[in-house]
Amino acid sequence: MSPTRILPLVIAAALFMENMDGTVIATSLPAIAADLGTNPVSLKLAFTTYLLSLTVFLPISGWLADKYGAKLVFRLAIVVFTLASFGCGFTPNLAWLVALRGLQGVGGAMMVPVGRIILIRAIPKSELVNAMAWLTVPALIGPLLGPPIGGFITTYFHWRWIFWMNVPIGILGLILATQFMPNTREDDVPPLDAKGFLLSGFGLALTVFGCTVVGHGLVPESFALAMIVVGVVMIALYLHHAKTVTNPILDLSLLRIDTLRISITGGLFFRIAAGAVPFLLPLMLQLGFGLTAFQTGIITCSAALGALTMKFGAGYLLRSFGYRRLLIANGILSCVFMAAMGLFTPTMSYIIMMIILLFGGVCRSLQFTALNSIAYADVSTAQVSKANGLYTVMQQLSLALGVAAAATVLDVSQWLRGASELATVDFAAAFFLVSLGGLASIILFMGLPGNAGAALSGHRARA
Repeated sequence: MSPTRILPLVIAAALFMENMDGTVIATSLPAIAADLGTNPVSLKLAFTTYLLSLTVFLPISGWLADKYGAKLVFRLAIVVFTLASFGCGFTPNLAWLVALRGLQGVGGAMMVPVGRIILIRAIPKSELVNAMAWLTVPALIGPLLGPPIGGFITTYFHWRWIFWMNVPIGILGLILATQFMPNTREDDVPPLDAKGFLLSGFGLALTVFGCTVVGHGLVPESFALAMIVVGVVMIALYLHHAKTVTNPILDLSLLRIDTLRISITGGLFFRIAAGAVPFLLPLMLQLGFGLTAFQTGIITCSAALGALTMKFGAGYLLRSFGYRRLLIANGILSCVFMAAMGLFTPTMSYIIMMIILLFGGVCRSLQFTALNSIAYADVSTAQVSKANGLYTVMQQLSLALGVAAAATVLDVSQWLRGASELATVDFAAAFFLVSLGGLASIILFMGLPGNAGAALSGHRARA
């Protein structure tokens, strides 16, 4: 099998474990909350902590891969993620779950980003779109199987088994990486920007985590506000620091590359909206509509099925329409389908719900494929590690912001109604507002030239 096929499949084994884990947890949130004696919305901390842990440690993933070898770092990351998953299955309370999810994030920060670096370096740019599609096809099986399997386990067994499932998957990924992954390593690696790592990582983490917990009584209000202030100050200090060092941990000078900058900024708004969906949808179906976890899983897996089918046509569509036109038109469609979830009612036919989720999954999958590939369209081989670090940090940060934004809208809507429990109207407001925010990405995509990413897609812009 050619490198275009075998490398994405090896990396996809790790991505499968990550995606399976996230989608299973989303379906099981109410059951986990009931067992741990906490509010389901408070469990957003388990979501957010994982994403923030990714954000903190992603910047050094490329440096570690260059310094110590990608194969070693990749395998170690699988071990950390698998052991943390095993521990999550034994957690006695929310605090332990949040802590172990944070440890999972450390492993996740080193798995897929390091694998992507190997892929980008090993695959010619003309084959990168297909390679990215092969990477995500096996990984999308996780979100496809995750909801029904997680719902079945939660309904008929116990939610703790959803974490223990990662153990055999992690062992398989470790075996595949050992056998097939090349150990790419750079000879001349600059020293680690330790100061920049601390300022950027913890600045972002404190800011987003503070915004997540403020107003919810999970920590004292003064402490939450202090986290936000300290986080913002650290980010400001990093922006100054990055201008004064030769090799900053997050090289903001790369934003001069138009395709990378627009992919990051436009992708930020779109991913905030898309990141809210896995959090909102299972909660609405279970808390708002009274469905079981298993019923929820069967309905929501249709979105992953749509995402899986689109991967086979992404290359053709990009070749036919080009990145600019596709990102604009498909971005609008994606937001429309996300907003349509806010129209779901307890009496609506499950078939209609699944059709809407199916087409929404198709559109979001196409948008992610386009964003993930065009980001590297004009990045040189020497810039891959730094560009990948910057891109993946913003990618994960936007997903964390999506969960925080969705939870905030739910809380505000419930407070305005003066209610003690969430209702369907709260979820409708959340879906509408995050979808509206996602449309802001379209303005940025309009800034792309017609021939943007042509070396990847093969598209020729018409005069």
